[in-house]
Parts: sequence; structure tokens; C-alpha cells
Amino acid sequence: MTVRLTWVQPEDLVGHELRQAAQDGRDAGDIERRWYAAGGAPAPERAGASAPAAPPRLRALAERLLDELALLDSPSADDEPTGLDLIRAACPRWPAPRTRPVSLGPDRLHAAWLGRAAGCLLGKPVEKLPLAGIRALARATGNWPLTTWFTARGLPAGLTAQYPWNRRSAPTSLAENIDGMPEDDDLNYPLLTVLLLQRHGRGFRTSDLARLWLDELPAGRVFTAERIAYRNLLDGVEPPDTARHRNPFREWIGAQIRADVHGWTNPGDPGAAAEQAHRDAVLTHTANGVYGAMFTAAALAEAADGETDVHGCLAAGLRVVPPRSRYAVAVRLGIQAARDEPDFDTVVDRLHAAYGSTHHWVHVLPNAALLAAALTHADGDFARSVGCAVSGGWDTDSNGATAGSLAGLLAGRATALPDHWTAPLKNRLATSVAGFGSIGFDTLAELTHQEVRRP
Repeated sequence: MTVRLTWVQPEDLVGHELRQAAQDGRDAGDIERRWYAAGGAPAPERAGASAPAAPPRLRALAERLLDELALLDSPSADDEPTGLDLIRAACPRWPAPRTRPVSLGPDRLHAAWLGRAAGCLLGKPVEKLPLAGIRALARATGNWPLTTWFTARGLPAGLTAQYPWNRRSAPTSLAENIDGMPEDDDLNYPLLTVLLLQRHGRGFRTSDLARLWLDELPAGRVFTAERIAYRNLLDGVEPPDTARHRNPFREWIGAQIRADVHGWTNPGDPGAAAEQAHRDAVLTHTANGVYGAMFTAAALAEAADGETDVHGCLAAGLRVVPPRSRYAVAVRLGIQAARDEPDFDTVVDRLHAAYGSTHHWVHVLPNAALLAAALTHADGDFARSVGCAVSGGWDTDSNGATAGSLAGLLAGRATALPDHWTAPLKNRLATSVAGFGSIGFDTLAELTHQEVRRP
């Protein structure tokens, strides 16, 4: 029996790197012709491995071509640096350090944890589905715009056959079977960040995070850029080269979904939150992938201050992103689209027209545009924030989680969140991260608050 590993086999990575090269403006025409002439395939559209498997003879060629692709000059490099000093130099409105005390209690953090979990859980059963499928499934049960959980009850058999639920998530994330918060990488990473801060404090190094992953994170629980970096660590590659070596997913969404705790633990200090998120992100990502983590952390730090609205939070996030970068362009597009169009479906259609044919559904850019649009359109309302984020497709659980985290913080306390979004969670989180199994969100809020208070 052949074991097909997803997200790491060289013959599956070339197509993704060719797509990233096209987005960067790198001239990869000769390499692309050689790959297809040899029988290579494009990148798998939605899965992590090609089907059927590529011939073994292609692996050596794929490895050589990945290394050649890494040497191509990128026209966007000057506008999209990865080093923190260069990022700061490119940001003329970098936030000033916090000079006043900020009161952030456990109850607001409890709301952030619950919001992240609820938004993630809403998006889990439709992860990987096309936008048309998400709309059809929700409309068939009278749940459009999204105001509650997805359900299979009453769905026509033909519709579920055409758009099958995410097979791993459906047994634990449909309205009829939710029983606490099931395991998800969008919650595992915040748990690991809490563990990182407990062991090393806010001055942790990227190498500390790498060792923590090897000690505490099962390899089968990481995907895309994180799995590549994990493999690179096992091969003896040191950070930050772990993010660059044969990693076509380095500008996907993975670092953005790891950023919440960095924002929560730096209330009122978006610049410090962004710097903390940067040290985390560069283990696995570069450029726009790193900006996703910095933007999210800064926006959440602003929300944790409790002195501004969602629009001020998004503005704070943009101040730590190079303004000429594609990430900044995506966020500005999402915000403007939501301001221009009162109908959110029209907003989503506009974003899919901009990114749907050129970017993978897990790439950070389309998801950043959608997240910014959802938060702008919802104007701070929790239910609308998670509903809009998930209804736009692409990485549904990740976008729902980040939107729920920020909207939860803005709500101010756990009891301010609608009961039908929080009661099914039963104050219980499943995870494979050791020491956190079946932990309550109230306990997580207390643990996070300890890190907020740590000097």
C-alpha cells in the first residue's frame, strides 16, 4: 500500500509554486513548459494531493524545478518585505507604543474565545465547498443570509449529493449533532500560543515556537505551509528558512489563523501585537502570509483596548501592513466593496470575480478581502460578522473564527453573545494539544488573562 501524504510531496507542490509565481509576476514560463512536457500536472484544486498519484519518475524533476523557481526574481519583492525592520520602514503610520494602562478582564477574553469557536464551528461543515454550494445548502433550509448553524434536516437528497458536507466535520458541526467544540486547527493554534507564552513569555523567539511544535503538536494536525515547515524542521532546516524552502504555501492563510492570542495579550498596543505575531509567522510564511498574522494581531489588540469600533480595528491592522503590498490592496478592496454595496451577496460576488480564478481557496489574499468585507458590513454585530464571513466561501472555518474573535472582543463580555451561538459549545473544547483536552472556554480566558498581566 502506498501512503499518500498531503501538502508535502514535491510532485504536488510544483503546480502550486507555478501559480504563486504567476501571482508574483515571476517569469516561470520555461519551467512551466518543462514540467508539463514531462507529464507533470497542475496543482490539485482543493485537495492536498493529486489523484491519481504522479509517476515516481517526476519526483526528482519536481525537486529540481522547485529549487529553480525559488531563484526567480520577483517584481513585488521591494514592496513586500518579510523582515520586521523593512516592514516597519515601509509602514509610515506604524502604531506608537502604548503609554497608558489598559483594563482587559477575563470576561472579554472569554467572549473572544467563544466567538472564535462559534465562528469556526459555523464554517466547518461547508469548508472546501464552492460558493454556489454553500448558498444552495443554506437557502434550502431557509437559513440565508446565515443566522444559525447549517443543518442536513429537510435537505433534498440531490442537493446533498451535489454538494456533500465536509466529511470530517459534518458529524460534529451540523445543528443536529453539535456537542461541544470539536477539534480544529483554528483552535489548536491559539492553545499552542498560550502554551508558548506560558513557557517563554512575550519575548519568545521563533526557535522557541519551532521546538514547541516538535514537542507538542502532532504532525498530522498541521497542513499546507505549517506541514512544509514541520517537515523542514525534521530535515534540519532552521527558521526562517523553514518558511522558504520548497514551500509554495508561504502566502496562504496559516499564519493569519495563529495570530489571535498575540493580539489579545497586547491590548491597546497594535504595534507590539504585530511584532509578536511576526516572530510566530516567519516560522512558516513570508511577505503577504506574514502580513495576515500582523494585521489580525494588530486589529485584535485594538479591539482589546475597548476604545474603538470594528472600523478602527481594521484601520489599526492596516497600519502594520506595507501599503503597497497585495495584502493591503486586498483588505482595502474588501472594505470598499462592503461600503459600496448594501447587499452582501453582491459584495462576495465582486471579491470572487477579483480572486476566484487566480488564487487557491486557502490563499491569504482572497480570505483577507472577505474577512475585511464581512467585518465592515456587519458593523460590529456578532451574528452578522460570523454569518457574513462564512457565507462568502473560501476558508470558511478560518474566516468565521477570526471574525468571531474580533466581534466577541467588541461585544465586551461572554453573556453579550447570543445564546444560540454559545450554548451548543457546552464550555468544552476537544483538542490533541496535551493538557488542554475538554478544557472550558472560561478556563482558557483565565489562562490568557494571566499572560496579559505578566510583565
